[in-house]
Amino acid sequence: MNLLTEIPLSKANNPIDYSSQLLLLGSCFSENIGAKLSYYKFQGIQNPFGILFHPLAIERIIEKSVNQEFFTEEDVFNENEQWHSFDAHSSLSNPSKAQIIADLNNAISRTSTQVNTASHIIITLGTAWVYRKTSSNKVVANCHKVPQSNFTKELLSVEEVVKSLKRVITFVQSVNPTVQFIFTVSPVRHLKDGFLENQRSKAHLIAAIHQVLNEDRVSYFPSYELMMDELRDYRFYANDMIHPNETAIEYIWEKFRLVWIKDSMDDHMKKVDEIKRGLQHRPFNPDSEAHQKFLTSLRRKITYIQKEYPFMDFQISKS
Repeated sequence: MNLLTEIPLSKANNPIDYSSQLLLLGSCFSENIGAKLSYYKFQGIQNPFGILFHPLAIERIIEKSVNQEFFTEEDVFNENEQWHSFDAHSSLSNPSKAQIIADLNNAISRTSTQVNTASHIIITLGTAWVYRKTSSNKVVANCHKVPQSNFTKELLSVEEVVKSLKRVITFVQSVNPTVQFIFTVSPVRHLKDGFLENQRSKAHLIAAIHQVLNEDRVSYFPSYELMMDELRDYRFYANDMIHPNETAIEYIWEKFRLVWIKDSMDDHMKKVDEIKRGLQHRPFNPDSEAHQKFLTSLRRKITYIQKEYPFMDFQISKS
């Protein structure tokens, strides 16, 4: 008996391996996939400007990074005893004006370097709803709890999203013409926008992405569809009924791994997993002979994999 309908998936033509350089940008679901890639020690950075929910925010950061447009005092503001940038997530906010500018410019430098060297850029779009600051007419990445009376809320049209994505592709390809783009839509439900509004938003994003798939080296991974069509049950959501739970994240990750991770990486990923699990082990008696033998074996495994992949860094206890 078949209890679900599976989305047909096939291996990507340009899969990821341990030589790949990755850049992940976008919604909080990009951090879920990024955490898995980081766990298995793939190379790359994720969301250097924090979570970015909509395409215009991602476009802005890509443009600034490609052009190396650094932040100045005019680009930050103080609200609720913190300094913020309308181009970044609140995770970069800081009580110090000098520090937030330094952190933003460090993010520009890191993103610029990664855009130039990336083999794969994974972009997860969360919403097509945006907030425009009325005083500047600028669409912001994050409102930072500034009173809503200072903004107007808009739904980007499919055409507007298409134009934004094409600009992102053009910006990146101007410095890195061989990069592989992987677009996906976050399965996180933006219910603060409203139930119907969330579905309209996701529909605009999906329709727009499919209009840029004819571009060279641009692919789509169906994160949203996997959640909606294969899982489609509230038991796969966290307690907030908005975010996918660990089971759903693991399920979608395994599908991503099937499509985008080179098959020859499987054995290496298993070895990394063994080491990571070993590092998480907490002994009853750290000084026991058995535990010292365990640590010796673990160090051998680390030495073995680092011979092939010197960039892999593991923190092991000296006890």
